[in-house]
Amino acid sequence: MSETLDTLRVDQVGSLLRPRGLQQVFAEHGEGKASDEELRQAEDEAIREVVRRQETHRLPVVTDGEYRRLNFQDSFANSVSGFAATRNSAQLTEQRAAGGQALQRWESGQHAAGPAIVNRRPVTERLRLVRNVPLEEFRFAQSCADGESAAGLPAKVAFIGPDRISQRFAWEESTAVYTGMDEFIADLVQIQRRIVSQLVEAGCRYVQIDAPSYTAYVDPTTLGQMRGRGEDPDRNLERSIAADNAIIEGFPGVTFGIHLCRGNQRSMWHREGSYDAIAEKLFTGLLHQRLLLEYDDERSGSFEPLRFVPRGKVAVLGLITTKTPRLETVDDLAARLDEASRHLPLEQLALSPQCGFASDMQGNLISEDDQWRKLDVMLETAQKVWSS
Repeated sequence: MSETLDTLRVDQVGSLLRPRGLQQVFAEHGEGKASDEELRQAEDEAIREVVRRQETHRLPVVTDGEYRRLNFQDSFANSVSGFAATRNSAQLTEQRAAGGQALQRWESGQHAAGPAIVNRRPVTERLRLVRNVPLEEFRFAQSCADGESAAGLPAKVAFIGPDRISQRFAWEESTAVYTGMDEFIADLVQIQRRIVSQLVEAGCRYVQIDAPSYTAYVDPTTLGQMRGRGEDPDRNLERSIAADNAIIEGFPGVTFGIHLCRGNQRSMWHREGSYDAIAEKLFTGLLHQRLLLEYDDERSGSFEPLRFVPRGKVAVLGLITTKTPRLETVDDLAARLDEASRHLPLEQLALSPQCGFASDMQGNLISEDDQWRKLDVMLETAQKVWSS
């Protein structure tokens, strides 16, 4: 199974558009008009349906669509105690994107008070794992897949990685708890290793780390923010690569992917720059078997950085945009894969959307029909390109 998952020719980043009914219950829950149990029932029903849809469309691995999350980072934030933060709500996610414009860079005001990881927050005590939310998500998604399909498709789970968490940790306001970032990261690695260990014990064979902040190291605006806080970006990058590797070390038979993008919320982004300047360090340094890369527009740059992907790893090219309804064609996708194969052999390539379809509850500005058509084109392209 792990060898098959390592070399899947298609993939999905994880989040799928939430049905309107589920969005409404989230909004009511945030207003105190729906109970925790009512929200849970709505989530369960929606997840059963979206797993069934993924099976109907013949995807080789399923997710729960991240339907229990208001923001893709919430699963970790809701798993730990220690942050000085506000619990996320539908109302907060709506307010946070106010003023943004589709297909434009978006500065989210992350330094304001708000949810952990979504906003840059200090801690009041050392981080502690109080609940393994990714494990709960996996168990239910896998039970749905096992129940709907005789074969039982594997369920994939994704959660936010240490680089984004460290960038959204206000270390300068937390020195009474942590002497510095190294001490914080040491605790973080141990917590995330426990999350992974419990997932593996439960039967999860595909774990994806979401790492949208690695592109900060090619983004002039964010690099300036780091330096303004007295941080050394090169040291930050080295520390994060080491942390990512420590989290996944020693789990044979498990496929690990890492998703590297430039931000994706309500069809907006918050990073600029191509992979070129960091590709060698990232692609050769990270131990994950699958590198899920964003390649859907001119901000992504060329395929030349793929030359740094070592033998034995697969670069999953996010050629399909989740930001607009524009439907890619099989011929165009095949042509781009052919172009990429000039830098990395075709057997080390795979195809996916460039990011999730709904990094938060509201999702990107496309329809559910658009979403499923894009996934169907992905599958059709893979059949054409790799069947021969």
